[in-house]
Amino acid sequence: MKLRCALLGKTLGHSFSKLIHSYFADYSYDLLEVSEGECARIIKSGEYDGLNVTIPYKELAFSLCDDTDEIARGTGSVNTIVYRNGKIRGYNTDVFGFCGMVESDGIDFSGKNVLILGSGGTSKTAEFASKMMGASSVTVVSRSGAVNYENVYLKTETEIVVNTTPVGMYPNCDASPLDISRFSALTGVVDVIYNPKKTELLINAEALGIPHCNGLYMLSAQGFRASEIFLGRSLSPALIKKAERGVLSLTENIVLIGMPGSGKTTVGRIIAKKLGREFVDTDEVIRDRFGAPSDIITERGEAEFRALEREICREFGKKSGLVLATGGGVVETGENYKALSRNGRIFCITRNITELETHDRPLSKDLASLWIRRRDKYKAFADVFIENNKSPEATADEIIKDSHP
Repeated sequence: MKLRCALLGKTLGHSFSKLIHSYFADYSYDLLEVSEGECARIIKSGEYDGLNVTIPYKELAFSLCDDTDEIARGTGSVNTIVYRNGKIRGYNTDVFGFCGMVESDGIDFSGKNVLILGSGGTSKTAEFASKMMGASSVTVVSRSGAVNYENVYLKTETEIVVNTTPVGMYPNCDASPLDISRFSALTGVVDVIYNPKKTELLINAEALGIPHCNGLYMLSAQGFRASEIFLGRSLSPALIKKAERGVLSLTENIVLIGMPGSGKTTVGRIIAKKLGREFVDTDEVIRDRFGAPSDIITERGEAEFRALEREICREFGKKSGLVLATGGGVVETGENYKALSRNGRIFCITRNITELETHDRPLSKDLASLWIRRRDKYKAFADVFIENNKSPEATADEIIKDSHP
């Protein structure tokens, strides 16, 4: 008989857990948004074979268990429950996920001074895991604690920053809990947020050349370990990366940049149709809201157009699962990289200069010079370069293959 499992939480509208668990085994997995009282009732009832528990009920789950594993006792929280011999048994798989996340991205905690932002349940997980991985010191930052956001920059010895707060989470993606440039000894930045893919904190770490990671691997790894507990048997660890990549392939924006007339809109529409995704063209959005881009540039100046373009990139860049085609000059504004890479994989479409369309493009009169001026900017933005010198369908298929390995 197929196992019945579920996730209990207060707000699960953006949860990836059902998708993640589908990569591990064939059991039913319900997402249940419940009150504290209903959460307690379901845990006690045993009506499910296995349960995951998320914010804000992990401490409640711990208190209801007859028996817990060592890590759950160390953190005071339970996120995985099974029923064995008439008893409620609780486990904490978040620590397994946290350790796997930082190890996967090569961030070494051994002997390091760790600064953890936030004091909630996930903070306790990060603290326990940091000590388990050999951190030299662990400091927890909270709004009213001994170390808070007013005096935190005195911790100049900080080598690793871990964000366990919701600051920077969708839709408030531009916020960052700290200015990490003020810590000169940093060797790693970890953000347990996974939506967006790159929080402001991680974008800043990338700009500073500091190794960094988000929380998607942690989410996948803790789900993997929970699945093993549900099933009572070991699974292949390779499934963790498979689940992580699977989530990314469905949620990561496909962003198209490239020279004017390189085929971004045509290719983008084909990709969107094949994948059943929403297609957004930034120039078309500007045209619908403010008028033709060519008229804006001619009548009000390029700077005015770039300002509008920047706002459109910020608006759509933080969304998920889009196919997003941009104007040829989107790379002229460095800030657009932050917006487009936040939740996207950026493909630069290239095409022979002689085949580029210049009609109604006031900035595209001398394409050879334009390419020379912009090529390094395209390189700075792009994750992948794709030639569009065959058919648009072939180009679309190549991008889909890269996005869905």
